[in-house]
Amino acid sequence: MKFNILVAMVPNEDEAVAIETAKKAGAGSVTILSGKTIGLKEKKVFFGLTLEENVSLLLFILPQRLTMLVFKALRKKFHLSNHAEAKGLLFTIPITHLSGMEAEEVELFEKELLDVL
Repeated sequence: MKFNILVAMVPNEDEAVAIETAKKAGAGSVTILSGKTIGLKEKKVFFGLTLEENVSLLLFILPQRLTMLVFKALRKKFHLSNHAEAKGLLFTIPITHLSGMEAEEVELFEKELLDVL
C-alpha cells in the first residue's frame, strides 16, 4: 500500500476544525506541530516588533487513495482555492519508506480498501 503525508498549515484557532474535517473525510491519526509564519509583507506593531501568526502544522499519513479526499475536504473548508479568502496552506509529500505506523491503523486502511473493492 502506498502512503502520502498531507501537511495542513492552519491558524491555531482552526486546529480542531481542521482535524474534525480531515477525520470526517477518512483521515486517522494526526501529528500536530506548532509554528509561526511571517508573510512577504511584514506586519509592524508596537516599537517595531514584527507580528508573527501562530499556526498549527497538521501531519496526516494517509493511504494514497484517501489523500485527495482529505485534501479536497480541507481545501473546501478553509477556502484554499480562493487566495483572497484562504486560511492556510495544504500540500502532500509521497512516502517511499514507512515503519512504525500502528498496526491497528494500517489494518483499518486495508479494511476500508477492501470495502471499496
